Amino acid sequence: MKVFMTGGTGFVGAYLSRELAQAGHAITILSRRAQPASPAPAGISYLAGDPTQEGPWMAAVPEHDWIINLAGASIFSRWTEARKKEIMESRERTTRNLVAALAAGDRRQLFCSTSAVGYYGPRGDEELTEDSPPDTGFLGELSRNWEAEALKAQDLGVRVVVTRFGIVLGRDGGALSQMAPLFKKFLGGPIGSGAQWFSWIHQADHARAFQFIQANPEISGSVNLTAPNPVRNRDLSRTLGRALRRPSFIPAPEFMLRLILGEFADTLLTGQLVLPKRLLDAGFTFRFATIEAALENLLG
Repeated sequence: MKVFMTGGTGFVGAYLSRELAQAGHAITILSRRAQPASPAPAGISYLAGDPTQEGPWMAAVPEHDWIINLAGASIFSRWTEARKKEIMESRERTTRNLVAALAAGDRRQLFCSTSAVGYYGPRGDEELTEDSPPDTGFLGELSRNWEAEALKAQDLGVRVVVTRFGIVLGRDGGALSQMAPLFKKFLGGPIGSGAQWFSWIHQADHARAFQFIQANPEISGSVNLTAPNPVRNRDLSRTLGRALRRPSFIPAPEFMLRLILGEFADTLLTGQLVLPKRLLDAGFTFRFATIEAALENLLG
């Protein structure tokens, strides 16, 4: 298939695009720079354009069979009002432009647009599936608006799948690249109380889930991209410490996180127990269903 991808140069997109190319798909990555710093892997090409702005790049979208939308300003920063506006608008504008580009086509396509488990908000020990209601906080509003823009493509006859990401664990970036160095320096430990749930997924299963969705046309709507066994933050810390042969008892104090990160600290200090019900019901099998297996593979 011909795949058009936004956000394809980031941590998640770079891995996913390589996996899809190795599976035989032809990938076009929309990038603000037409060419990356290093040569592109076989099967991957780049198109210059800013997804938040209308432009000539939109004419390429109808030529592709599968659209994957990963673009958006990072949430990992202190949330000022200006920053929250940038986070919100980057997602809404990109998705709105992609749907407008899809409207110019005349064939049924697959549109996978990213969302996040922040959709559900902090819910304690409640088990959350795709049918659980959204939160009313900033991340809940962000996810609802983002998803609403994507779902407008259904009116065009496009199959829309909203992929709600958990924390993607992988090599060469993401959360693990932030946590592991602290543990290696004997500074690792739980965040706050450590009781909050951590809904995660191995990058290999994450990429496999995208291919599974593409191969199963009955799947549409929201899909949680998380492993079937979420863990509490303190258990993640213990497992990461064992994998790196380092202690895991130095907590990150809650007051310090709030002082440094402001409102964004709540995202780290609370969590969600999210289950991938629709993937499991459709028959998807995880290669890395437990955090022990995932970290052993990534850090062993």
